Parts: sequence; structure tokens; C-alpha cells
Amino acid sequence: MSNSSSKNPPASAVLSLGELLLHQPAPQPCLIEPGLLPPQGIFFCGGEPKVGKSLLVANMAFCLAAGSSRAGFHVSTPRRVLMCQFELPVDLFTARLSCMRKPIGTAADGYLFVDTRAAGHLLSTPAGLNHFLAAARSAAAEVIILDPLYSAHDQDENDTRAMSALCQSLLRLRDASKAALIVVHHIRKSIGRNEIGTAFRGSSALHAVGDSYMLLTRPSPQLNSIELRFQFRYAPPQPPRLLNLEPDNLWFFASGQAPIPEITRHKVEIADVTSALAAIGPMARYNELRHRIMSQTHCSKRTAQLAIAEACRIKSIVQQDGSYRLLA
Repeated sequence: MSNSSSKNPPASAVLSLGELLLHQPAPQPCLIEPGLLPPQGIFFCGGEPKVGKSLLVANMAFCLAAGSSRAGFHVSTPRRVLMCQFELPVDLFTARLSCMRKPIGTAADGYLFVDTRAAGHLLSTPAGLNHFLAAARSAAAEVIILDPLYSAHDQDENDTRAMSALCQSLLRLRDASKAALIVVHHIRKSIGRNEIGTAFRGSSALHAVGDSYMLLTRPSPQLNSIELRFQFRYAPPQPPRLLNLEPDNLWFFASGQAPIPEITRHKVEIADVTSALAAIGPMARYNELRHRIMSQTHCSKRTAQLAIAEACRIKSIVQQDGSYRLLA
């Protein structure tokens, strides 16, 4: 045995640059291009309630399982996908998948799996984590979808330590299953135009653990379209993209790049504060006023806060019982 050990010494974990470059395997292509889902990566999809997050993620699941490219997402090889969704009863979710299946036929049937007992299991508990691992191994999943995240944990999303622990559970699920994760999550109520990864509800720990982020917004209530904005850790930035929904089969289709605002404003004038307040009505709460200023001027939360404070200082607006009004 000693002779065998001397002939095949254990490989060192510390390598010189030359050794590292010699033995480094070729980078694997992303499961969804361009750069959206790296192998064993963690991808967060977010947006306001009812904007279409679950529909779009289900579309992506079909693309992955069928090896099909649609809606501007490129998938070169079929992947085994496990869907863990917690909002719809199984019969209604099955009906949704049946509707989406029509345009692609049976191409995804052998690669798309559904955990019909996902509801009630929590990633934040050992038993729940073991359930998802067992389901992933049963499906030999290469991609696991969790929709939505808040239904899969019982942690305080305003507590950094609690959310860090949840992120560790996501990493354990990824590492033990060797699968990529697609995580659907809500965003905060007031976000700036340029916020993407930091817009997700909860601690900044979520922003630290993800590899890519996609934010869904509705440019106009009158339009049947959504805008996608992206942030990547390892891939080049991508321009915003517009998608439209085909209601007959619940598939999104690409409708071009979203228009980029011609002017990115950073400074907020006092007139912006007073016009925002006037648009709301006679009185406005702080968060309501701040959100209106951010929406009108595309500024950050901090800039809006400073503008409100300055308007109060020079008496352009008045604070009264926790609300704000224009100076009579």
C-alpha cells in the first residue's frame, strides 16, 4: 500500500499559476444565454405582484427542458428541470403547464418535473431542505425552480442574520444537488430606475449570494408588455428588453429592446418635490411622497430623501402629524 501511495500522491489543493492554468477545465456554457443562468449558478427573478414572474419562469422552464430558444433566451441543450411552486394548487398549476405545452408539443415531457408536495416544506429547516434535496435527486435535476421564495422560508426578511442563514440554505441546496437555482422573489415597494439586484425584498444578503438578477416591470398599465432589466456577476451587461404575453398559450415573446431614457437625472429640484406633492393631493405620507419623487425624476431613494428635507428646510412644504402638505 505504501508503494501505491508513493506512486500516486494526493493532489495538492495549492497550485502554482502554471499548474492552475494547465489543469483548469474549459468554462462551461451558461444554461440560459446570454449569461443568465451559469451552471450551478443562482438566478433571482423579481418584480411586483401579478407582473408575470411565475409565467415567465415557467416559460423558461419549458425552454430549458425542451432545449428550445424563445423570448430572446437561448438554450442549446435540454436540461432536467424540477419545479417547486407554492402558490397554485396542483390541478391549477397542471392546467397552466398544459396550456404552455401546446406550442412545443412533447419536447419537454421527459425533462420537466414537478414537486407536487413542495407546499409546506421550508428551506430554513433541516427537514425541508432534505425534502428538496430528495426531490432534486429523484429528478436528477440540473435546474431547480423555487417559486416564490417567501413561501419556502419562515425567516424575518428584515433581519440580516436570518436572511444570511437562508442564503446558506440556498447554497447548501445548490452544492448538494449540483443544480442551478432559479429563485422567484418580490421586490421592495419603492425602488429607483437603476436598482436591480438591490431591489429585491429583504436583506442585502440576497444581493450577495446571486449570480444574476432579472427584474420585471410594467412600463405602462395600458400596454400588454413587460420590461426586463438585468444584472450579472460574471457576464457582460445586457440592455433592457420588452416582452409581450400571448394570452392563448401563456407564452411571452420578444418585442424589441426597451427604450433607454435619454436623460438620467440625479439632482431633484424643489419644484420636483412640490409638483409630486401636488399630484398626490392635499396631504401625503413620507413614503408615498418619496416614491412619487423617485418615479417622476428617476432618482435614487437617498436623493429623494434629501430633496424632501431641503424642501422642508426652506418651507416649500410643511410636515404636519407625520404627513406633508404644500405651504398655504
